Amino acid sequence: MNDIQSNKINLNDTRGKSSFWKTFLKYIVPPIITVALCWILFTGVDIKDMWTIISTQCDFRWIALGLLISIFSHVFRAMRWQIQLYALDVRPPLFITVLSIFGTYAVNLVLPRLGEFWRTGYIAERQKASFTEVFGSMVCDRLADTVVVFLLLGATLFLARDQVIDYLSQDPAMYDRLTALVTSPWIWAAIILMILAIWAIFRFYPQSKPVRIVKNLAAGIWQGFIVILKMRGKGRWLLFTFLIWFSYFIQLYVAFLAFPATSEVISDYGFTAVLVCFVLSSLAMAVPSNGGIGPYQWALIFGLGMYSAGIPELTLDYSTSVANLILGANTILLILLGIFTFIYITVDKRRNTH
Repeated sequence: MNDIQSNKINLNDTRGKSSFWKTFLKYIVPPIITVALCWILFTGVDIKDMWTIISTQCDFRWIALGLLISIFSHVFRAMRWQIQLYALDVRPPLFITVLSIFGTYAVNLVLPRLGEFWRTGYIAERQKASFTEVFGSMVCDRLADTVVVFLLLGATLFLARDQVIDYLSQDPAMYDRLTALVTSPWIWAAIILMILAIWAIFRFYPQSKPVRIVKNLAAGIWQGFIVILKMRGKGRWLLFTFLIWFSYFIQLYVAFLAFPATSEVISDYGFTAVLVCFVLSSLAMAVPSNGGIGPYQWALIFGLGMYSAGIPELTLDYSTSVANLILGANTILLILLGIFTFIYITVDKRRNTH
Protein backbone atom coordinates (compact mmCIF):
# COMPACT_ATOMS: atom_id res chain seq x y z
CA MET A 1 0.00 0.00 0.00
CA ASN A 2 2.79 2.37 0.92
CA ASP A 3 4.58 1.47 -2.34
CA ILE A 4 1.47 2.36 -4.35
CA GLN A 5 1.10 5.68 -2.55
CA SER A 6 4.79 6.35 -3.04
CA ASN A 7 4.51 5.61 -6.78
CA LYS A 8 1.52 7.96 -7.04
CA ILE A 9 3.46 10.71 -5.31
CA ASN A 10 6.45 10.18 -7.59
CA LEU A 11 4.17 10.21 -10.65
CA ASN A 12 2.53 13.45 -9.50
CA ASP A 13 5.96 14.97 -8.85
CA THR A 14 7.09 13.99 -12.34
CA ARG A 15 3.98 15.44 -13.93
CA GLY A 16 4.34 18.59 -11.85
CA LYS A 17 7.96 19.02 -12.93
CA SER A 18 7.06 18.33 -16.58
CA SER A 19 4.24 20.89 -16.42
CA PHE A 20 6.56 23.43 -14.81
CA TRP A 21 9.22 23.06 -17.51
CA LYS A 22 6.64 23.24 -20.32
CA THR A 23 5.23 26.44 -18.82
CA PHE A 24 8.73 27.81 -18.29
CA LEU A 25 9.82 27.09 -21.87
CA LYS A 26 6.61 28.41 -23.43
CA TYR A 27 5.91 31.53 -21.41
CA ILE A 28 9.02 32.49 -19.43
CA VAL A 29 11.91 31.86 -21.84
CA PRO A 30 10.54 33.94 -24.79
CA PRO A 31 10.20 37.18 -22.76
CA ILE A 32 13.69 36.59 -21.34
CA ILE A 33 15.08 36.20 -24.88
CA THR A 34 13.20 39.34 -26.00
CA VAL A 35 14.47 41.48 -23.11
CA ALA A 36 18.04 40.17 -23.42
CA LEU A 37 18.24 40.77 -27.16
CA CYS A 38 16.68 44.22 -26.85
CA TRP A 39 19.11 45.12 -24.05
CA ILE A 40 22.05 44.05 -26.21
CA LEU A 41 20.49 45.81 -29.20
CA PHE A 42 20.23 49.16 -27.45
CA THR A 43 23.52 48.92 -25.55
CA GLY A 44 25.86 51.52 -27.01
CA VAL A 45 23.10 53.02 -29.17
CA ASP A 46 22.36 56.72 -28.68
CA ILE A 47 18.57 56.93 -28.50
CA LYS A 48 18.67 60.64 -29.38
CA ASP A 49 20.71 59.94 -32.52
CA MET A 50 18.37 57.11 -33.45
CA TRP A 51 15.35 59.40 -33.14
CA THR A 52 17.17 62.08 -35.16
CA ILE A 53 17.77 59.59 -37.98
CA ILE A 54 14.14 58.49 -37.95
CA SER A 55 12.63 61.99 -37.71
CA THR A 56 14.87 63.66 -40.30
CA GLN A 57 15.45 60.94 -42.88
CA CYS A 58 12.36 58.73 -42.85
CA ASP A 59 9.56 59.30 -45.35
CA PHE A 60 6.67 58.01 -43.28
CA ARG A 61 4.39 57.74 -46.31
CA TRP A 62 6.30 54.61 -47.34
CA ILE A 63 5.95 53.20 -43.82
CA ALA A 64 2.19 53.86 -43.92
CA LEU A 65 1.94 52.11 -47.30
CA GLY A 66 3.87 49.16 -45.86
CA LEU A 67 1.41 48.88 -42.97
CA LEU A 68 -1.51 48.90 -45.39
CA ILE A 69 0.14 46.05 -47.31
CA SER A 70 0.61 44.25 -44.00
CA ILE A 71 -3.14 44.35 -43.36
CA PHE A 72 -3.73 42.79 -46.79
CA SER A 73 -1.28 39.99 -45.89
CA HIS A 74 -3.44 39.15 -42.86
CA VAL A 75 -6.57 39.14 -44.99
CA PHE A 76 -4.93 36.80 -47.52
CA ARG A 77 -3.88 34.52 -44.65
CA ALA A 78 -7.47 34.41 -43.42
CA MET A 79 -8.74 33.63 -46.92
CA ARG A 80 -6.24 30.79 -47.25
CA TRP A 81 -7.13 29.31 -43.86
CA GLN A 82 -10.82 29.56 -44.70
CA ILE A 83 -10.30 27.19 -47.63
CA GLN A 84 -8.86 24.59 -45.23
CA LEU A 85 -11.68 25.17 -42.74
CA TYR A 86 -14.30 24.72 -45.46
CA ALA A 87 -12.69 21.37 -46.31
CA LEU A 88 -13.50 20.36 -42.72
CA ASP A 89 -17.07 21.71 -43.09
CA VAL A 90 -16.26 24.55 -40.70
CA ARG A 91 -17.65 27.71 -42.30
CA PRO A 92 -16.90 30.92 -40.39
CA PRO A 93 -17.63 34.23 -42.16
CA LEU A 94 -14.55 35.77 -43.75
CA PHE A 95 -14.67 38.78 -41.43
CA ILE A 96 -14.57 36.47 -38.39
CA THR A 97 -11.63 34.55 -39.87
CA VAL A 98 -9.79 37.82 -40.49
CA LEU A 99 -10.40 38.83 -36.86
CA SER A 100 -8.97 35.50 -35.72
CA ILE A 101 -5.75 36.32 -37.59
CA PHE A 102 -5.59 39.83 -36.12
CA GLY A 103 -6.11 38.36 -32.65
CA THR A 104 -3.45 35.70 -33.19
CA TYR A 105 -0.68 38.23 -33.76
CA ALA A 106 -1.89 40.44 -30.91
CA VAL A 107 -1.88 37.53 -28.45
CA ASN A 108 1.59 36.46 -29.64
CA LEU A 109 2.91 39.87 -28.62
CA VAL A 110 2.02 39.01 -25.03
CA LEU A 111 2.54 35.24 -24.95
CA PRO A 112 4.47 33.78 -27.90
CA ARG A 113 2.86 30.82 -29.72
CA LEU A 114 -0.33 31.14 -27.65
CA GLY A 115 -2.01 33.08 -30.46
CA GLU A 116 -2.35 29.95 -32.58
CA PHE A 117 -4.17 28.16 -29.74
CA TRP A 118 -6.35 31.22 -29.20
CA ARG A 119 -7.53 31.44 -32.82
CA THR A 120 -8.18 27.68 -32.87
CA GLY A 121 -10.30 27.94 -29.73
CA TYR A 122 -12.10 31.05 -30.95
CA ILE A 123 -13.14 29.55 -34.31
CA ALA A 124 -13.95 26.14 -32.79
CA GLU A 125 -16.15 27.68 -30.09
CA ARG A 126 -17.90 30.18 -32.34
CA GLN A 127 -18.63 27.66 -35.10
CA LYS A 128 -19.37 24.77 -32.70
CA ALA A 129 -16.61 22.75 -34.37
CA SER A 130 -14.06 20.19 -33.18
CA PHE A 131 -11.06 21.88 -31.58
CA THR A 132 -8.78 19.06 -32.77
CA GLU A 133 -9.82 19.40 -36.41
CA VAL A 134 -9.49 23.19 -36.40
CA PHE A 135 -6.14 22.92 -34.65
CA GLY A 136 -4.93 20.45 -37.29
CA SER A 137 -5.80 22.92 -40.04
CA MET A 138 -3.92 25.66 -38.18
CA VAL A 139 -0.83 23.45 -37.81
CA CYS A 140 -0.95 22.70 -41.52
CA ASP A 141 -1.28 26.44 -42.19
CA ARG A 142 1.90 27.11 -40.24
CA LEU A 143 3.78 24.18 -41.75
CA ALA A 144 3.04 25.55 -45.21
CA ASP A 145 4.75 28.79 -44.15
CA THR A 146 7.76 26.82 -42.93
CA VAL A 147 8.07 25.13 -46.33
CA VAL A 148 7.86 28.53 -48.05
CA VAL A 149 10.61 29.98 -45.85
CA PHE A 150 12.98 27.14 -46.72
CA LEU A 151 12.16 27.48 -50.42
CA LEU A 152 12.88 31.20 -50.18
CA LEU A 153 16.13 30.44 -48.35
CA GLY A 154 17.26 28.14 -51.14
CA ALA A 155 16.28 30.66 -53.82
CA THR A 156 18.06 33.46 -51.96
CA LEU A 157 21.27 31.50 -51.54
CA PHE A 158 21.22 30.89 -55.29
CA LEU A 159 20.29 34.41 -56.42
CA ALA A 160 22.41 36.31 -53.92
CA ARG A 161 25.36 33.92 -53.70
CA ASP A 162 27.79 36.50 -55.12
CA GLN A 163 26.71 39.12 -52.58
CA VAL A 164 27.06 36.63 -49.72
CA ILE A 165 30.53 35.55 -50.89
CA ASP A 166 31.62 39.19 -51.26
CA TYR A 167 30.43 39.92 -47.73
CA LEU A 168 32.25 36.93 -46.28
CA SER A 169 35.37 37.86 -48.24
CA GLN A 170 35.55 41.12 -46.28
CA ASP A 171 36.57 38.99 -43.29
CA PRO A 172 39.10 36.45 -44.67
CA ALA A 173 39.42 34.67 -41.33
CA MET A 174 35.65 34.07 -41.12
CA TYR A 175 35.54 33.00 -44.76
CA ASP A 176 38.35 30.49 -44.23
CA ARG A 177 36.68 29.09 -41.10
CA LEU A 178 33.34 28.62 -42.87
CA THR A 179 35.02 27.05 -45.90
CA ALA A 180 36.95 24.66 -43.67
CA LEU A 181 33.77 23.81 -41.79
CA VAL A 182 31.77 23.03 -44.93
CA THR A 183 34.55 20.97 -46.53
CA SER A 184 35.62 19.14 -43.36
CA PRO A 185 35.32 15.34 -43.76
CA TRP A 186 34.73 15.07 -40.00
CA ILE A 187 31.57 17.17 -40.25
CA TRP A 188 30.19 15.04 -43.08
CA ALA A 189 31.17 11.85 -41.24
CA ALA A 190 29.33 13.08 -38.13
CA ILE A 191 26.23 13.90 -40.20
CA ILE A 192 26.26 10.42 -41.76
CA LEU A 193 26.71 8.76 -38.35
CA MET A 194 23.84 10.82 -36.93
CA ILE A 195 21.57 9.75 -39.79
CA LEU A 196 22.54 6.11 -39.27
CA ALA A 197 21.95 6.40 -35.51
CA ILE A 198 18.47 7.86 -36.06
CA TRP A 199 17.69 5.10 -38.59
CA ALA A 200 18.85 2.44 -36.11
CA ILE A 201 16.68 3.87 -33.33
CA PHE A 202 13.59 3.87 -35.55
CA ARG A 203 14.46 0.40 -36.91
CA PHE A 204 15.23 -1.44 -33.67
CA TYR A 205 13.22 0.54 -31.08
CA PRO A 206 9.96 1.33 -32.90
CA GLN A 207 7.86 1.21 -29.70
CA SER A 208 9.98 3.59 -27.63
CA LYS A 209 8.20 6.73 -26.48
CA PRO A 210 10.34 9.28 -28.43
CA VAL A 211 9.95 7.27 -31.64
CA ARG A 212 6.18 7.02 -31.19
CA ILE A 213 5.94 10.77 -30.55
CA VAL A 214 7.89 11.55 -33.71
CA LYS A 215 5.86 9.07 -35.75
CA ASN A 216 2.56 10.47 -34.50
CA LEU A 217 3.74 14.00 -35.23
CA ALA A 218 4.87 13.03 -38.72
CA ALA A 219 1.56 11.23 -39.34
CA GLY A 220 -0.38 14.31 -38.25
CA ILE A 221 1.70 16.54 -40.51
CA TRP A 222 1.22 14.16 -43.42
CA GLN A 223 -2.54 14.03 -42.86
CA GLY A 224 -2.60 17.82 -42.84
CA PHE A 225 -0.93 17.97 -46.24
CA ILE A 226 -3.19 15.21 -47.55
CA VAL A 227 -6.17 17.41 -46.66
CA ILE A 228 -4.64 20.20 -48.78
CA LEU A 229 -4.13 17.82 -51.70
CA LYS A 230 -7.70 16.53 -51.53
CA MET A 231 -9.58 19.74 -50.70
CA ARG A 232 -11.34 21.93 -53.21
CA GLY A 233 -9.74 25.22 -54.12
CA LYS A 234 -6.11 24.05 -54.18
CA GLY A 235 -5.33 26.63 -56.85
CA ARG A 236 -6.75 29.46 -54.76
CA TRP A 237 -4.88 28.11 -51.71
CA LEU A 238 -1.58 28.30 -53.60
CA LEU A 239 -2.48 31.76 -54.90
CA PHE A 240 -3.17 33.07 -51.39
CA THR A 241 0.10 31.49 -50.17
CA PHE A 242 1.95 33.43 -52.85
CA LEU A 243 0.05 36.64 -52.03
CA ILE A 244 0.82 36.30 -48.30
CA TRP A 245 4.55 36.07 -48.81
CA PHE A 246 4.62 38.53 -51.69
CA SER A 247 2.90 41.03 -49.38
CA TYR A 248 5.51 40.41 -46.67
CA PHE A 249 8.31 40.99 -49.17
CA ILE A 250 6.77 44.11 -50.70
CA GLN A 251 6.15 45.53 -47.23
CA LEU A 252 9.88 45.33 -46.47
CA TYR A 253 10.77 46.60 -49.95
CA VAL A 254 8.54 49.64 -49.46
CA ALA A 255 9.99 50.24 -45.98
CA PHE A 256 13.50 50.32 -47.50
CA LEU A 257 12.34 53.13 -49.79
CA ALA A 258 11.51 55.23 -46.71
CA PHE A 259 15.21 55.84 -45.90
CA PRO A 260 17.86 57.25 -48.27
CA ALA A 261 20.55 54.71 -47.33
CA THR A 262 18.32 51.63 -47.59
CA SER A 263 16.84 53.04 -50.80
CA GLU A 264 20.41 53.20 -52.09
CA VAL A 265 20.80 49.51 -51.18
CA ILE A 266 17.97 48.73 -53.61
CA SER A 267 19.35 50.94 -56.38
CA ASP A 268 22.91 49.55 -56.04
CA TYR A 269 22.24 45.87 -55.31
CA GLY A 270 18.73 45.28 -56.66
CA PHE A 271 15.79 43.39 -55.19
CA THR A 272 18.03 40.48 -54.10
CA ALA A 273 19.40 42.67 -51.29
CA VAL A 274 15.88 43.08 -49.94
CA LEU A 275 15.32 39.35 -50.45
CA VAL A 276 18.39 38.54 -48.32
CA CYS A 277 17.15 40.77 -45.49
CA PHE A 278 13.63 39.40 -45.88
CA VAL A 279 14.69 35.76 -45.58
CA LEU A 280 16.95 36.48 -42.60
CA SER A 281 14.16 38.32 -40.79
CA SER A 282 11.69 35.53 -41.62
CA LEU A 283 14.04 32.93 -40.14
CA ALA A 284 14.46 35.14 -37.06
CA MET A 285 10.70 35.02 -36.44
CA ALA A 286 11.12 31.33 -35.57
CA VAL A 287 13.11 32.33 -32.47
CA PRO A 288 10.71 32.27 -29.49
CA SER A 289 10.14 35.91 -28.56
CA ASN A 290 7.26 38.34 -28.16
CA GLY A 291 6.19 39.14 -31.71
CA GLY A 292 9.72 38.75 -33.04
CA ILE A 293 10.94 41.72 -30.98
CA GLY A 294 14.71 41.38 -30.71
CA PRO A 295 15.52 38.60 -33.19
CA TYR A 296 13.85 40.48 -36.05
CA GLN A 297 15.96 43.62 -35.60
CA TRP A 298 19.16 41.61 -35.22
CA ALA A 299 18.46 39.72 -38.44
CA LEU A 300 17.64 42.90 -40.36
CA ILE A 301 20.73 44.69 -39.02
CA PHE A 302 22.90 41.72 -40.02
CA GLY A 303 21.35 41.68 -43.49
CA LEU A 304 21.91 45.41 -44.01
CA GLY A 305 25.46 45.01 -42.72
CA MET A 306 26.25 42.91 -45.79
CA TYR A 307 25.90 46.06 -47.91
CA SER A 308 27.38 48.67 -45.55
CA ALA A 309 30.85 48.48 -47.15
CA GLY A 310 29.51 49.98 -50.37
CA ILE A 311 27.22 52.48 -48.63
CA PRO A 312 29.10 54.46 -45.93
CA GLU A 313 25.88 56.06 -44.60
CA LEU A 314 24.58 52.61 -43.64
CA THR A 315 26.19 52.57 -40.19
CA LEU A 316 25.20 50.31 -37.30
CA ASP A 317 23.16 53.12 -35.72
CA TYR A 318 21.43 53.77 -39.04
CA SER A 319 20.55 50.09 -39.53
CA THR A 320 19.35 49.85 -35.94
CA SER A 321 17.09 52.87 -36.47
CA VAL A 322 15.62 51.36 -39.63
CA ALA A 323 15.02 47.96 -38.02
CA ASN A 324 13.46 49.44 -34.88
CA LEU A 325 11.11 51.70 -36.84
CA ILE A 326 9.94 48.93 -39.18
CA LEU A 327 9.19 46.50 -36.36
CA GLY A 328 7.92 49.23 -34.03
CA ALA A 329 5.39 50.52 -36.57
CA ASN A 330 4.21 46.98 -37.31
CA THR A 331 3.90 46.20 -33.58
CA ILE A 332 1.75 49.30 -33.01
CA LEU A 333 -0.47 48.22 -35.92
CA LEU A 334 -0.88 44.73 -34.42
CA ILE A 335 -1.81 46.23 -31.05
CA LEU A 336 -4.46 48.46 -32.64
CA LEU A 337 -5.86 45.57 -34.70
CA GLY A 338 -5.88 43.41 -31.57
CA ILE A 339 -7.80 46.04 -29.57
CA PHE A 340 -10.36 46.33 -32.37
CA THR A 341 -10.63 42.53 -32.57
CA PHE A 342 -11.28 41.92 -28.89
CA ILE A 343 -13.76 44.82 -28.64
CA TYR A 344 -15.68 43.39 -31.58
CA ILE A 345 -15.61 39.85 -30.15
CA THR A 346 -16.95 41.10 -26.82
CA VAL A 347 -19.81 42.96 -28.53
CA ASP A 348 -20.48 39.98 -30.83
CA LYS A 349 -20.71 37.57 -27.88
CA ARG A 350 -23.13 39.83 -26.03
CA ARG A 351 -25.30 40.22 -29.14
CA ASN A 352 -25.39 36.45 -29.71
CA THR A 353 -26.21 35.84 -26.04
CA HIS A 354 -29.14 38.23 -26.15
